[in-house]
Amino acid sequence: MIFSTRPLLAFFLFFIFVTSSNAAILNIAPESVEAESWMIFDPQTEQVIAAHNADAQRAPASLTKMMVAYLTLEAIHAGQLKTTDTITATSVVNYVKSDESKMGLKVGEHITVDQLLSGLIVMSANDAAVTLAEKISGNLPQFIEKMNATAQQLGMSNTHFTNPAGITMVDHYSSASDLVKLSDQLIKKHPEYLNYSKQQSYAWDDLTHKATNLLLKKDDTIDGLKTGYTAAAGFNFALTAKRMTADSTLPERRLIVVVLGTKSKFKRAQVANQLMNLAFAYTQDVVALKANQPLFQLPVVNGEQKSFTFAYKNNKILTTSLYPKDTPIQLQNFDINTGVVVENKQSVLPLNQQQIKLNITLDQKQLIAPLNREMLLANVTILQNNQPIDTLKISAPIVLERANLFERLIHWLRQILPFMSNQTAEAIIYQ
Repeated sequence: MIFSTRPLLAFFLFFIFVTSSNAAILNIAPESVEAESWMIFDPQTEQVIAAHNADAQRAPASLTKMMVAYLTLEAIHAGQLKTTDTITATSVVNYVKSDESKMGLKVGEHITVDQLLSGLIVMSANDAAVTLAEKISGNLPQFIEKMNATAQQLGMSNTHFTNPAGITMVDHYSSASDLVKLSDQLIKKHPEYLNYSKQQSYAWDDLTHKATNLLLKKDDTIDGLKTGYTAAAGFNFALTAKRMTADSTLPERRLIVVVLGTKSKFKRAQVANQLMNLAFAYTQDVVALKANQPLFQLPVVNGEQKSFTFAYKNNKILTTSLYPKDTPIQLQNFDINTGVVVENKQSVLPLNQQQIKLNITLDQKQLIAPLNREMLLANVTILQNNQPIDTLKISAPIVLERANLFERLIHWLRQILPFMSNQTAEAIIYQ
């Protein structure tokens, strides 16, 4: 480390990080997962833990209804609806065929928005979907336009909706990665959704429907999100759980799993549960950079201040692997009861510790005042056990005032006259 004789003046600035590392955290053998496409996602770090065929366009079936719920909750938050509002069912419910999942709404029947949301999410009711769609947008075509516009806003680039219920149609498709994005935003913006998706049953009139999320009864950390099935789609599942951690700085952790195209309702629950528990067991969130942690200091030439220190504003949390081997994980080798992978009758235990290090390369060796612009300052490589797991580019808006004439003269004299010179100020990288 190089020490500067100049006085230190720290600034905590708004800054932009561009992540260039997109590698999966766990290497899970795709052939060992009995689903056509899938993804495990950590919403705290916004990192993909593992995935396969995640961008493939597939029929989402009733996972479509998560978008209907999202738009309904958006309307509630915007003050356009209330959960206590009563809606009168119109002839739109007659579009729902007798073999479709439904609440059994009749034209002229009164029902609240809250009841419709329960019917939509727990009963997966198509008549609830079309009733909410009509209430929000006036008619189904306008609501479908809203669904697609919102999908684009959420970055769901492999998604197109043609109906609110998830009925199989040629131009009705999504992907595992897009449904993860929807799930993530649904939870973050409207966590009240989970109050519906964790219900184990719901009744309307004489019809009681048990939740098709079979894991709700087995694990109280699971609180959502949605199941779906059509003959074309297979059995789909968007699953989420939140669990306590051993790290007091990060007391809770949530994960999201989406599986598409499994063979049965039992298989989708089994696969999603295995992926979820494997990820909880063999990955961990760590604070790679602490809030207000100084990263580097740059000398300032001709400035009122003599140095500029860049400090990380917020905690930078990363998902790291605890799997000790380089070989792909065979999902069938993960024992759901013990929570460990067993290979050749030997338990592959998760790592206890990770060594996180920073490798900082400066793009600027000094700053020359005056300055008032965005500048690329440094590249930071974060290493786990000496292996790079994330690369970040740091830029920040720099505002530096020029020193007065006398101070600039003194600085010039120090550069040309050895007897006036102190030790030359140089950049510092903090470790």
